[in-house]
Amino acid sequence: MKRIGMTTSIPVEAVFAAGCVPVDLNNVFITSPDPSALVAEAEYAGYPRNACGWIKGIYSVAARGDVDAVVAVVEGDCSQTQAMVETLQERGMEIIPFSYPYGRDRDMLRLQIEKLIEQLGATWDDTLAWKRRLDEIRRKVRKLDELTWQRGTISSFENHYYQVSCSDFNRDPDAFEREIDERLARAAKSEPRDDSGLGFPNPNPCLRLGYIGVPPIYSDFYEFIESISARVVFNEVQRQFAMPNDTDDLVEQYALYTYPYDVFARIADIKREIDRRAVRGLIHYTQSFCFRQIQDLIIRKHIHVPILTIEGDSPMPLDARTKVRIESFVEMLA
Repeated sequence: MKRIGMTTSIPVEAVFAAGCVPVDLNNVFITSPDPSALVAEAEYAGYPRNACGWIKGIYSVAARGDVDAVVAVVEGDCSQTQAMVETLQERGMEIIPFSYPYGRDRDMLRLQIEKLIEQLGATWDDTLAWKRRLDEIRRKVRKLDELTWQRGTISSFENHYYQVSCSDFNRDPDAFEREIDERLARAAKSEPRDDSGLGFPNPNPCLRLGYIGVPPIYSDFYEFIESISARVVFNEVQRQFAMPNDTDDLVEQYALYTYPYDVFARIADIKREIDRRAVRGLIHYTQSFCFRQIQDLIIRKHIHVPILTIEGDSPMPLDARTKVRIESFVEMLA
């Protein structure tokens, strides 16, 4: 089966419907044994120092030839994607462009999905059949998310991991579903933790935080958060990768998906989840040299819980300065 690389979440149902294997290049990059080496490879190939670390990692993963083609989201994701895929195309890689139309125009989005289905060699009916199959798994991931903030039986990192993995379902939906089922079974036997305000026994109360922005490039972010008596009970973008809005309409599903569109829908979603999950403060992660750093200005004007903005560049453990800032933020909220 052909392996189809993805620069971010796309209508993955179409890839499965075509009999191909989706590969989220971000996940391959960040979980590799040495992601810093992948960044260095891109810089050795000529990528500038101030290019996005994620873009450099994605380029190196794809350039190694482990995928047969790349679906590149050229509108609605990173502003550097177009130039990155052009360097891959120059090396002979097949590039399939996909765009999330600005303003959520449903007709244009349907056209983009139809073009993707056609280019992959799938059919609309098979794509819808795969949507129904993947939605079964997404509902189980939604249950894991609920256990994170309602009972505290799923850790901050696990909440991140299971949701972000819904971009490509770890390339094997059946195996991924079995992994989720096993984790749900273990969670059912765990004692709840009362840091949710829902009245459960409270042996180890933790400060409830939300995480917004793209997934962190830091390798130990969630472990550090839990080591200082705090928990992330809301992962904004990762939750969107899991398609939290239940709808039978494929086009509507990707129109409700907040990440590739304007910041204001993201803000509305964040505010709802702050109230629903009793979040005390937010950590806003911004990637160095990313246009989304500018959106921090708007987010701070519209969200009225304390926000700590941190920045990352290359894959590495949290540096001492960022650890001190996070510790101070948690102490202030506590």
